[in-house]
Amino acid sequence: MEHCRFCGELLTHVFADLGATPVSTSFVHEDEKEWIYPLCVRVCERCLLVQAQMFETPENIFSDYAYFSSISKPWLEHCRQYSDHIIKEYMLSTESFVVEIASNDGYLLQNFVEKNIPVLGVEPAKNIARQAVQNGVPTLCDFFGEEIAKKIARQHGKADLLIGNNVFAHVPNINDFVAGLKTLLGERAILTLEFPSLSAMISNNEWDTIYHEHFYYFSLIAVKTIFQRHGLRVFNVEELWTHGGSYRIYGCHAEDTSKPDRASVDAVLQKELGMGFDKIDTYMHFSELIKKTKRDTLSYLISKKNIGARIVAFGAPAKGATFLNYCGIGTDFIDYIVDETPYKQGLFMPGARIQVFPLEKLMQDRPDYVVILPWNWTDEILKKLQFMKEYGGKAVTFIPGIKEYF
Repeated sequence: MEHCRFCGELLTHVFADLGATPVSTSFVHEDEKEWIYPLCVRVCERCLLVQAQMFETPENIFSDYAYFSSISKPWLEHCRQYSDHIIKEYMLSTESFVVEIASNDGYLLQNFVEKNIPVLGVEPAKNIARQAVQNGVPTLCDFFGEEIAKKIARQHGKADLLIGNNVFAHVPNINDFVAGLKTLLGERAILTLEFPSLSAMISNNEWDTIYHEHFYYFSLIAVKTIFQRHGLRVFNVEELWTHGGSYRIYGCHAEDTSKPDRASVDAVLQKELGMGFDKIDTYMHFSELIKKTKRDTLSYLISKKNIGARIVAFGAPAKGATFLNYCGIGTDFIDYIVDETPYKQGLFMPGARIQVFPLEKLMQDRPDYVVILPWNWTDEILKKLQFMKEYGGKAVTFIPGIKEYF
């Protein structure tokens, strides 16, 4: 039995058990072998932190990564709006220093570089860090933690703004990571973290966002507890549309009196308490929703295949791998997948072994149904599938429930 990686409590309560799957980002060649691991998520009764067991190290998952953030135009616009807001709100200038953890290909920091604000990205994936440097964003290729934070502080000084988008859930040693935030944060500086919210996952049945590279699934209740232990304080929180529902939290040193708590913090906490996030029983009911989604999905696909329909999928995200593997969907249901990321094209989806092709193949083949696996980008993807109207094809999503388009 495992112990909580934050507080050390024995983890006895199962939140979701999705069987055994490979790492969701480990795309493979046709005859390549792959390792599979249990994908079971538990919740700590003491600190209420939802967490998955670690079978693969971050080094093996993230050192060579298949996701480039600059692929998605809506995400780029989201980050541009954030940059414009944060620069104005906190009066950042050419004298400021901005650090982003898990900075990917520099997609966000480029907005600061354009305004001559000094930046540093910290990105563990070598292939992506190289691209960031080529894009003009100074980048340290390493995993962030307390020692790296000390190194950056010595060489560059402390950060006026510390950013972490979709990285907080990816660090197995959460105490080391948050200690690093504390170390690198300037005296009156702020940090912002964005991560998928547990409330959105449960409310919208977003169980496919569970995968091995996500070690945690956060409520604000749990985040406040983690920050308090490390001398940090959440003083503001925003609820965002990204990834099916996310939080952007604003943090500072606990002793920083220049940033009083905003009403948003208590509002979100009250919302979570109203959902029962302070009660362990609330977490136990989620697995039944997961099982129902699987039954409904398979019934739908079987009914379409039994009348000879051709079905393909759009997008090969990590959530897609979780969805396909838990539901047991392979080429018996889905002929192939199209994805606009060149890095994935020609390879096979982990576990499900469905090959990934460029978008042009779908446009040529004109299938009857297209399953949208990255459902959080449905609106953007539907614009690219408008041609299906010409011949009566349909798009479909399965999360939170079955919905057809066109």
